[in-house]
Amino acid sequence: MSTQGFRGPLPAHVDVLVVGAGFAGLATAVRLDEDGRDFLVVDKGDSVGGTWRDNTYPGAACDVPSQLYSFSFAPGDWSRSFSPQPEIKAYLDRVAASSGVLDRFVFSTSLEHAAWDEAHQRWDVTTSAGSLTADVLVSGAGGLSEPKLPEIAGIEDFGGQVFHSARWDHDADLTGKRIAVIGTGASAIQIVPQLQQVAGHLDVYQRTAPWVIPRHDRTYPGLERLALAKVPGLRRLYRTAIYWGRETYVPAFTMLPDIAKPAELMARANIRSGIADPELRRKVTPDFKIGCKRILISNTYYPALAADNAELVTDPIARITPTGIVTADGTEREIDVLVVATGFHTTDQPIAHQIVGREGRTLAGVWAESGMQAYRGTTIHGFPNLFQVVGPNTGLGHSSMVFVIESQVAYIRDALRVMAQNSYAAVEPRRDAQDEWNRRLHRRMSRTVWSTGGCASWYLDEHGRNTTLWPRSTVSFRLGLRTFDTRAYTVTGPVPATTAAPDASPARETGTATPTTPDREVVTA
Repeated sequence: MSTQGFRGPLPAHVDVLVVGAGFAGLATAVRLDEDGRDFLVVDKGDSVGGTWRDNTYPGAACDVPSQLYSFSFAPGDWSRSFSPQPEIKAYLDRVAASSGVLDRFVFSTSLEHAAWDEAHQRWDVTTSAGSLTADVLVSGAGGLSEPKLPEIAGIEDFGGQVFHSARWDHDADLTGKRIAVIGTGASAIQIVPQLQQVAGHLDVYQRTAPWVIPRHDRTYPGLERLALAKVPGLRRLYRTAIYWGRETYVPAFTMLPDIAKPAELMARANIRSGIADPELRRKVTPDFKIGCKRILISNTYYPALAADNAELVTDPIARITPTGIVTADGTEREIDVLVVATGFHTTDQPIAHQIVGREGRTLAGVWAESGMQAYRGTTIHGFPNLFQVVGPNTGLGHSSMVFVIESQVAYIRDALRVMAQNSYAAVEPRRDAQDEWNRRLHRRMSRTVWSTGGCASWYLDEHGRNTTLWPRSTVSFRLGLRTFDTRAYTVTGPVPATTAAPDASPARETGTATPTTPDREVVTA
């Protein structure tokens, strides 16, 4: 069992190249290893973990219960019902080490360019550690991997310390400092209570107030933790109960937003219990339906805003000076430290700029015209043998992304099996199949609270389309990916021996292949 990453020069060729070593890349690696596949994983970071390696800000924790936010094949030993970042990172380290796949992980290596070679039916890949070819390319880079900085005049001239929440400067001494936090999203509401305790003064800049419900978190007592580890089936019971409990939220998001009224009442009560000042209560009360933007959970955010050393600023930011922030009303607030908690590139994934498809166009270029889209959130017309884990419209507003990841990895495994059994060199979703999939998806999306709730959110792209979330239950998502549906694909036969000639091209068949995949079992969490 190797506990170290890949060493030595890159191989000239691998069957499957995986980009990213977070939950998505690790799950793919573990399952490919079980299938005996030849694969390699590259990641720009120095270890596994992805989002949970990079986001180490004070208070970082998951907002999905621990028992569900973990692999079905590797239950974790959690200390509490909502895992803090260090525990999740340690969990991923243990899974990687115990599964014996780390010797095929190349760290501190970024993908620089990947182009489809039509003649040889493979990907030509350039990384920061060298070049190689791959039959199949799997992107597990995810939508929360590249921090997004705000476009505010003067930010580059600020003379104090400035860092994004996902690139936290742990060497910065924040005690007694004048600190500003820009943003009130999922990261910010975890950071603000931590900073309020050490800051001399804290300004929180809010553009839109989020709905925040109580965080029903608790530490597992020793006896309960022992039982979870030793009693057969208990972990599975916890996980299954949490999973189906979360699925009951789906109608409120996707069909009947008004049934979420109890959650709104809970959020309003959370405001009243944390804030006494009527004016501050007004400022933090959203003016859109609950669920339209991501629902946040915290017991400490509102009390932190109400503290004597904190101020919530709702006037728009006009510019940043070398010493502070100027709002639209002309007020300048001087600060020593600027923390930017403005999210990630979710609807314009940076990795798309490095991937070039069959027609010589980048994935970013294709998506700039049509909006980010894929077939079943996993494969993309014009990009043969490219699979995305956590691709377009696979995000969730209610449950665990690990469930989605495992569903997509199962689909990829089945695709590779079908390709091997039928000697297919390449598979690519047909344009009509992809278009129909997305037409139906966005027809459903138009009825969701994300479209009708009266808000603008990071779920939406520049065209106003929600290209981020899945508008149905996770049950339907898993059932839709239970087998590789070959009939929706153009398949290419084996590469002829003569493909060395410039004019050689493999034979392609469109939608005529017969699926050979067996039925899968019913959905389990």
